[in-house]
Amino acid sequence: MADPVLLTVLIVSSLLVLSIFSSVLSFRIGAPLLLVFLTIGLVAGAEELGGLAFDDAGLSFWLCSLGLAVVLFDSGFATPWRAYRKAAAPALTLATVGTVITAGLFAVCAYWLLPIDWPLALLLGACLSSTDAAAVFFQLRSGGVRIQERVRSTIEIESGTNDPIAIFMVIAVLAVMDGDRSAGTQLLLTLIEQFGIGALMGLLGGLLIVRAVNMLDIETALYPVAVLGMTLLLFSATAWMGGSGFLAVYLAGLVAGNRPLKAKYSMRRFQAVLTWLAQILMFVTLGLLAVPENLITVFWPALALALVLMFVARPLAVAACLPFQGFSRNETLFVSWVGLRGAVSILLAIMPMQAGIEGGQLLFNVVVLVVVFSLLLQGWTVKAAARASRVLLSEQSAMIDRIELELPGRAEHELVGYRLLATSPAITGARIPRWARPSLVIRDGHSLRPHQAGALQPGDTVYMFCAEHHIRLLDRIYATSHGLDARQWLGDYSLPPDALVEPVAQRFAIALPSDLKGLTLRQVFEKRLRGRIELGDRVPLGEFALIVRDLSVDGTIEEVGLLVDDPETVGR
Repeated sequence: MADPVLLTVLIVSSLLVLSIFSSVLSFRIGAPLLLVFLTIGLVAGAEELGGLAFDDAGLSFWLCSLGLAVVLFDSGFATPWRAYRKAAAPALTLATVGTVITAGLFAVCAYWLLPIDWPLALLLGACLSSTDAAAVFFQLRSGGVRIQERVRSTIEIESGTNDPIAIFMVIAVLAVMDGDRSAGTQLLLTLIEQFGIGALMGLLGGLLIVRAVNMLDIETALYPVAVLGMTLLLFSATAWMGGSGFLAVYLAGLVAGNRPLKAKYSMRRFQAVLTWLAQILMFVTLGLLAVPENLITVFWPALALALVLMFVARPLAVAACLPFQGFSRNETLFVSWVGLRGAVSILLAIMPMQAGIEGGQLLFNVVVLVVVFSLLLQGWTVKAAARASRVLLSEQSAMIDRIELELPGRAEHELVGYRLLATSPAITGARIPRWARPSLVIRDGHSLRPHQAGALQPGDTVYMFCAEHHIRLLDRIYATSHGLDARQWLGDYSLPPDALVEPVAQRFAIALPSDLKGLTLRQVFEKRLRGRIELGDRVPLGEFALIVRDLSVDGTIEEVGLLVDDPETVGR
């Protein structure tokens, strides 16, 4: 007889390997990978197919909760501050008001389409009210869909912050269904605890993680493990105190990812692997918990409700929240469509089952099917919807490599590689700034130094070292057909090179370093660059940048540009 432990390891590892290898087919046919993982769990749990009996709702809930905590920390870690500057107001409005409106509209439709009473309909609406962070981040970041930054940031921030509202609504309805109709004050306190404790613990936890990591002197490979341990500790401690652990780890990741942090690039690589593993774990586990035979009985009502959610409840909620936020009609439509449901909705649907609510199994079955339909219809069409809504940015297929380098101190540089197209500005004659020039050119299989290669040619692969905040400008030089726009190349204002830098700094409230005081703009470049100055050279000053606009024949600066709110330095 096989050892139960070895058998468990065999089954779990087999499902993991199957999930990973199935991704090859998923990429070829364009299917959302999270749907593939969920389907593998459903098939493995089907009596006629995999035959794996798994019905431990409590274990599923906590395993998936930990997995979601890992995903949320990583999503916050990868979100720059500039995203919040652009999208905080619309995203938080959607995460609060939009979530409540979605729940109410969906509950009304569920009451008429299913044989359930009003409390169960409201509970169903609450479970499906929030968008799923794992699904949203995967589709927008790992799915190769590049959309306008403000639109993407709005969708991502909403999905990372709307869970506490959904959890609160589920708890509130469960309390009413349990007969505690006089618990209004307690429910209000629960909401305050979820948001207040979660936000406070998240901000403090993020600062403590940064401080602890920067104080530690350990093997580089151990830093990501230490951060993982502190993340799960923060999640469990916040939940134990009554706050939202999900909100806490998201905010902690946001704080940690936007501050100087030792071994940050090692953490990013580790978290990328861990996030994949967490998503596979979540969706396969939730698929195992569902019973395909039970799903068939509610297939058509669930399909109708999924369509209501996609085409009625979500669009109306978004339309109510974004009219005065500066979004165009096309952008609003895209935000409406990318309201993906996923693991969070299924996790919330487990809670009524654990509470022994009559109809809890029916609710769980409906939620699983709605998630499947959401991933199938919305997840499969995200890129097409972005193209139809005109929020899809041009592809950057020319970038073939990006290696983050862990250098001493705070020298955040990367090795970036591009394969040049015939339309690349680097080939068509655009003058390339000194900081953007290749360090290595590979042509016809031969490695050449830039002076050996001469003029760049289509098909060349170029590599260069550059600061992280210059990546976007490099993309426009090497990976697009239109290059830099006038503002990024020339700045917002033209300044004489002999003007003193201090009055300029005072005019724009620039925090001027002490060693630059008393210098002219020309002298600022000479002091900072210490060498031959060339067209397009830049000197960052906080969220601003000085740019060399024009040079004389002998290399003297003739005109300086000032770029306000430089997108390459904001949020660093």
